[in-house]
Amino acid sequence: MLTPPEIVDVPAVPAAVIEIVVARTEMPRVMRPAIAELLGVLQAQGLRPSGPRFAHHLEITHEAFHFELGFPVEGTVTPAGRVRPGMLPAARIGRAVYTGPYPGLHAAWEAFDDALTADGWTLAPQVWEEYLTGPEGGGDPSTFRTRFNRPVSR
Repeated sequence: MLTPPEIVDVPAVPAAVIEIVVARTEMPRVMRPAIAELLGVLQAQGLRPSGPRFAHHLEITHEAFHFELGFPVEGTVTPAGRVRPGMLPAARIGRAVYTGPYPGLHAAWEAFDDALTADGWTLAPQVWEEYLTGPEGGGDPSTFRTRFNRPVSR
């Protein structure tokens, strides 16, 4: 299930990130250790996430994802290991929430993009997903909630 897209202006959001390039099939294997690494560095630096975990996709191909996995933070992140300061961009974005298991994300993104272009919006290539609820909370995958964000223009 996908909520109707809305258009909003968002400010830049400081974050702690790890840059990852991974084959699509390897995504589930790399996520959990990277999340643990991010949270460990934040804890060691006395910082906490100020919002949901996100994946800011810089490039998507049929074979691989190039993205920054991160958490928004208030405060200054000191580089440690793979963790470094990052930023979600200030932008006018299309935004919607997908409810369902992760294998349905691709089809939901296609429906989201189709709805935005049907309304006359031009889509930027970079996108980010915010994982509002997911496997870390346990439960039924059909209840996972992922917020889609794509910069748009007219």
